[in-house]
Amino acid sequence: MENFKAFGNQLRDSSLGSQITPFASRTFQYTKEQLGQAEDKTQLPPDYIDLEKRVDALKQVHQKILAVTSQYSNEAYDYPPNIKETFQDLGRTVSEKVHLLSSATTPAEAQAALVAPPTAKPQPKTFNHALARASLAGSQLLHQQHTGVGEDPLAAALEKYALASERVGEARLAQDAQIQARFLAGWNTTLNTNLLFAARARKNVERARLTLDSVKSRARGNTWKLPGSPRDGADPHQTPHGADDLSPEAQEEIEKAEDEFVTQTEEAVGVMKNVLDTPEPLRNLAELVAAQVEYHKKAFEILSELQPVIEGLQVEQEASRTSEFSL
Repeated sequence: MENFKAFGNQLRDSSLGSQITPFASRTFQYTKEQLGQAEDKTQLPPDYIDLEKRVDALKQVHQKILAVTSQYSNEAYDYPPNIKETFQDLGRTVSEKVHLLSSATTPAEAQAALVAPPTAKPQPKTFNHALARASLAGSQLLHQQHTGVGEDPLAAALEKYALASERVGEARLAQDAQIQARFLAGWNTTLNTNLLFAARARKNVERARLTLDSVKSRARGNTWKLPGSPRDGADPHQTPHGADDLSPEAQEEIEKAEDEFVTQTEEAVGVMKNVLDTPEPLRNLAELVAAQVEYHKKAFEILSELQPVIEGLQVEQEASRTSEFSL
């Protein structure tokens, strides 16, 4: 405490702090304010404070939304955690396997088609791709064990469902890529660039304010004091120096600090208004919705095409079963 008090006296007695670094002066002023020792603190304009609150709110919105939507950069965000797929399972696309299976004439050839080595990178780990692979594997298992006339209707339905599910999975990957490029990139830029510029501008304002108040404090002899005690080295009955008692040098230094504070405040206002007024976040959000609409529309079209086919196989099976019971 005594060391800090001595430092405050040094600030006061060193030709208005000419021998003390600006950082030290600001630090001392900040500490006095935190401890309730600052008699005068320059107040920021209400409009400026309102801009700060709005910028803070915008930053929180970006952080919260990005915390969720960043999952679009993770291919396996909906991949079943309990599934166990082998290298062979992920080797070829369902479409490729169906093509190979169509030319297989023996169970051995069919099995070879299912475990054929990959022709490209491993298949995506998404829910729909996993569903497609499981459905195709189930289709082939039923087909291999089928001994009746024609093909097993459930096996046929599962194969068609597998192909449709793979198409839905590809549509989901296309959606994710679009969201990454048109939404995540933009919102990350706003958070890590535009809002960062605003934060830096606000720090410049705070530094300028602390500098101004430290200059005023030194010029008027307001340094460190213990709670309830008079200023160190001062007559407790003496009136503090006012603006009229300042030397020309002190007045000049205060005016210089005031000009810098005004300049930094005006610059920060401009930066914050630019961040708040830019339509880019809303444009990015529109792109997010558009990508989702396109994906769900595509999934709807794929499944709508599949539904009557599956229902047709169901009707045929039920009709065949009814015919068998009527004999």
